[in-house]
Amino acid sequence: MKHNLAIVCGMLLAGTALAQDKPYGTNADNRVVVGFKVSPEIVGKLLPAGWESNPPANGVNLGITMVEGLSAEDAEGKPTKPYSGVAITLPAKKTGGGTGNMVAAGIFTANYAPGAYGVFLPGKVTIDRRSQMDAEGRTKVEETWNLASDDGHSLHITVAYTRGDVKKNKVQTNVYSAAKPEYYRIYRFEQGTEVVKDAKFSIKATGPKLAWIFDGKQQVVAVTAVPWYSRAVSLPAL
Repeated sequence: MKHNLAIVCGMLLAGTALAQDKPYGTNADNRVVVGFKVSPEIVGKLLPAGWESNPPANGVNLGITMVEGLSAEDAEGKPTKPYSGVAITLPAKKTGGGTGNMVAAGIFTANYAPGAYGVFLPGKVTIDRRSQMDAEGRTKVEETWNLASDDGHSLHITVAYTRGDVKKNKVQTNVYSAAKPEYYRIYRFEQGTEVVKDAKFSIKATGPKLAWIFDGKQQVVAVTAVPWYSRAVSLPAL
């Protein structure tokens, strides 16, 4: 009885927390996430005043999320145009405050730029993906992403990997803007993730806002494929 009461109380508290949030929208994508180690100087230039790097145990202090949008809805559940692109993020913490990922830069399709975080360049995005499964059941994937902004910035990314076992997980996190760090959104999402095998990765960036971040000295730490990702976004209660 006590155990059941605790569960009910927990559900009520969770419902209250959700009710206090302001719904923003939902989306479904597939993604590839790449974690890097870059110089502290690069991270320091990307983070706003009052924030510092907060890398996990593997030392990743900068990441990119390659997003191919499949569907999207607004706060009322009405369909909107999906978006695709690449976001540059940093694990960060506010001095004496909260923690979360911080979105610093990127290129997205024009319908999602500059985006909620005010940092994305509008541009054209093309994705070439090829997969092949052999007789042993191993699936190899090759992807080429080309992103070109309207003002001359670009990202050229290639990644190849062998698929691993997919693990399902649920996550809730806060995501902040490097351009306006007082602003954040709450993500609640389910996803399937696979830390891929035999990954090969390259990235080339051009333009004054991007080239200095990927200067050829970055070290790839992890490549994670996200074959499905379903997210609900909300804003914190005022």
